Amino acid sequence: MAENDRGTGINMDDEGRLSRRDILKGLATVPVLGAFAYAFIRKRRYDALLRRNILNSVDMTATSPQSEPAPVTGRRLRLGIIGFGIRGPQIAKAAGFLHPADVDALREATVNNSSDTRYAEFIQQDDLNVEVKGVCDIFSVYAELAKETGANLYKSGRDGTKGDEPAVYRNYRELIASPDIDAVIISTPDHWHAPMAIEAARAGKHVYCEKPLSWSVQETYDLRQAIRDSGIVFQLGHQGRQTEAYLKAAETISKGVIGKVNLIEVTTNRNDPNGAWVYPIHQQASPETIDWQQFIGQAPWHDFSLERFFRWRCWWDYSTGLSGDLLTHEYDAMNQIFGFGIPDTAVSSGGIYYFKDGRTVPDVLHTVFEFEKEELTLLYSATLASSRARGKVIMGHDGTMELSDSLTVFADRASTRYAADIKAGIINPDLPVLSYTPGRKNIDAVTSATEQYFAGRGLLYTYRGGRRMDTTHLHLREWLSCIRDGGTPSCNIEQGFEEAITAHMGTISYHESRKVRWDRENEKII
Repeated sequence: MAENDRGTGINMDDEGRLSRRDILKGLATVPVLGAFAYAFIRKRRYDALLRRNILNSVDMTATSPQSEPAPVTGRRLRLGIIGFGIRGPQIAKAAGFLHPADVDALREATVNNSSDTRYAEFIQQDDLNVEVKGVCDIFSVYAELAKETGANLYKSGRDGTKGDEPAVYRNYRELIASPDIDAVIISTPDHWHAPMAIEAARAGKHVYCEKPLSWSVQETYDLRQAIRDSGIVFQLGHQGRQTEAYLKAAETISKGVIGKVNLIEVTTNRNDPNGAWVYPIHQQASPETIDWQQFIGQAPWHDFSLERFFRWRCWWDYSTGLSGDLLTHEYDAMNQIFGFGIPDTAVSSGGIYYFKDGRTVPDVLHTVFEFEKEELTLLYSATLASSRARGKVIMGHDGTMELSDSLTVFADRASTRYAADIKAGIINPDLPVLSYTPGRKNIDAVTSATEQYFAGRGLLYTYRGGRRMDTTHLHLREWLSCIRDGGTPSCNIEQGFEEAITAHMGTISYHESRKVRWDRENEKII
């Protein structure tokens, strides 16, 4: 059916086709605005092309099935939080608990900057119907902060009403054994993730565990078995599973918009001490306030060290390095989109090139994963001493997708699918054929270079129905819903197993300077 553009009086068919005569006629009717009219006509032709080639199969205006979170229903769940250093308070906030001093700080930030919406977003965050019944941290200062945070049931400042204080445990085993705890949140150093999760599963406690899943290869198998045997609900902390742009990316790729994908490049670039894990050392930290022996656990013994306690990510003794910390976020995003699972091979290289501070984990890492069945390569490239933004790039025969918290697609100059339209000048390969930024209306309020890094990757916020929402809040909500109502979380133990084995393959290759392979039949790294 022909369509009339009232601004020009020109008729176009459903595909936006116009003859040269039609174009000249249109320009003659608006002589003063001729150039603008011509640009308008080309825009309409371009939009018609997108309807025909792309938007008929991928609706960028529609929200995904996960866009509107279901109402919170069911019984109140009792949480225990283990570890309250950096990530612990962030997860607690996503669950609805923020230290009173931090509530006041957010409120004051809003007073000083009306465009800062973080206080309003926290106050308006949906009630997940949970209470914090127990907290555990081996640094007494953090344990006290955790207790005060858990008691802030009403999201009040220092002068507001508080709820009951949770019990404080100095040993995680006592917290897990408590009959007052239904589910635990584990946000400790990497070398404690699996042992704590295994014990919680065997005690019948549901588990939300920060990534990575495991510190060693063997405990990866042990934890998977413990979860399978127990039947508890397990969610690994890859909150990127809730990022709206990733959901649209999966749909777009499945519809063939960029053709057969052959190469994916994901990256980490950071260039500040905090981004390189040189975290601040608390002034009140000492052998008297830290249970050093409990911190060491199964790691090799080392004498008390404040640097190791607060900057543990810098040592293999407690950390999984770039592979377990930042590579896993990027891999999990791609596994969410493609579902390709564990790669067939991995090859890594890199080293300690900038931060000569005694660390043992590299600050530059490159890992190449091959997926033979899918006939594609995933390249991870990272540096902690350059802030050049490189992002995620998914390369297909017909187009390239650039992905962050938004999504942009460019047609490939040598595309088969778009060849005729490129030749006719309808498609310009230098301009996007598709762009999707879910629900954003304002500039995100972020406070540091590291926070900007995570925000740009959709790991802090996403948008649902035009509302900015904390991805960790949505991830916790999904986990709690599965506990109450049944179902399987999006990053369950099977997804976590794939993440952990993939990261360990990259790490083993780095340590042993060789290509490693996944034996699918026997489920072994060789």
